[in-house]
Amino acid sequence: MNGAESLVRTLVASGVDVCFSNPGTSEMHFVAALDRVEGMRCVLGLFEGVVTGMADGYARMALKPASTLLHLGPGLGNGLANLHNAKKAFSPVVNIVGEHATYHVEYNAPLTADIEGIARPVSGWVKTSRSSKDVAADGAEAVAASMGVPGQVATLILPANTAWEESDGPAAPVAPVDRPKAPAEAIRAAAAALTSGEECMLHISDTALMGEALEMARRIVAKTGCRLSCKTSNRRWERGAGRVPVERIQYPVDIALKQLETVKNLILLGAPVPVAFFAYPNKPSVLIPESCNVVDVAPEGYDLLDALTAIAAELGATDIEPVRQKAEKPALMSGELTPESIAAAIGHLMPKDAIVADESVTSGRGLMPFTAGTEQHDWLSLTGGSIGIGMPFATGAAIACPDRKVICLEGDGSGMYTLQALWTQAREKCDVVNVIFANRTYEILKGELMNVGAENPGRKAFDMLEIGRPDLDWRKLAEGMGVSATRATTADEFNEQFKRALNEPGPHLIEAWM
Repeated sequence: MNGAESLVRTLVASGVDVCFSNPGTSEMHFVAALDRVEGMRCVLGLFEGVVTGMADGYARMALKPASTLLHLGPGLGNGLANLHNAKKAFSPVVNIVGEHATYHVEYNAPLTADIEGIARPVSGWVKTSRSSKDVAADGAEAVAASMGVPGQVATLILPANTAWEESDGPAAPVAPVDRPKAPAEAIRAAAAALTSGEECMLHISDTALMGEALEMARRIVAKTGCRLSCKTSNRRWERGAGRVPVERIQYPVDIALKQLETVKNLILLGAPVPVAFFAYPNKPSVLIPESCNVVDVAPEGYDLLDALTAIAAELGATDIEPVRQKAEKPALMSGELTPESIAAAIGHLMPKDAIVADESVTSGRGLMPFTAGTEQHDWLSLTGGSIGIGMPFATGAAIACPDRKVICLEGDGSGMYTLQALWTQAREKCDVVNVIFANRTYEILKGELMNVGAENPGRKAFDMLEIGRPDLDWRKLAEGMGVSATRATTADEFNEQFKRALNEPGPHLIEAWM
């Protein structure tokens, strides 16, 4: 058994059973090993940014890592933007990156690169295997590292000769470390703040936006009357009728400042203090009042269910029935196609247990009110701000949960970064409805041009922010990738096309022409 086969067998034994790949020459022995090992599904992406984005979406829904397979330093470099998003989402990802044979590196061949240096900014764990005898153990360590606190990208670099030379066979899985518990003094401090009589906000993210932890957070709200909020962008948020309503901190700085201006005590569980996405002239970076008391109970990766249960127990709130979101579906709209009419259609027609992969950027800012009371669903957001994740992480989510409908909400500008994901959706028969907000401009950047106080922007400036002349034709782009596509120019057309796409299996694309 060579090193590559020992690694694949170790990955499968460790629970990693999907490999998102875009391989090259140095990875051919790993590719060949995939045929000799049962239990590893292989999914090809036509660009490394699609590969890494798929791995992120898969991890968010499967709650375990997939592996990637990338070609040397340039291949890893092509995937960095979505690895940045995965890092900010604390998604477990096992990156396998090929390298020249150990004896070939010294000759500085054209593809020679500092792979460890490229990997470190987005990886919590980086290692280069030095021998075929080490590969399996290094792979087991990489899987455990990816599942460590709080969840991270683990990059294993595999020199070609360590893949083809003889190994000692697969390694046993390594158990990941347990999530740490919040300290008792932090629990008591949170309880004291919540019973102080001052306005309190329980600010959550990570696993606190899922399952029992979210229920427990709302019991605390029912007992104390505090506000319950979450970050602007969260890796996964369980929403919909019958679940627990949560106030999301808004992206625009002025609106967020207004949201937070009366908060006297901010209690953090799996979320940092709210800050602006960018710096703006004469506006603060930190969005809470200077006088606000901050109680950091537990950061990302901690056992947030345990922390919330402990706070509820301190308050005598563990048996209180939390207030739940009422079932309220918006009415379908007619006439002009607008972000609001699209949001109404999504809220009205969304099927139960859908997964929403959201990179709608500007056009989707109003989606939250229209979808709060719809069928129960999971909402995945752009955690790292690096655009081009929407269609890839929708694809990864569909592969993780093939029995659930995935709705991808994508801006036309950001969609162009990784439209190759549509090809993978077609090849893998992913059950994804892609909605492209086709406003033919980088609309969010037009707003930012004004927000940063740029003086007297003219034609040259606006030419950098518009993507017309020529207009993109998403129907042809999708059909060229093997995905059926339609264009909606009115609310009525969109309603009919979205309903039909939801009721048919396989990938579809709707170009919402606004």
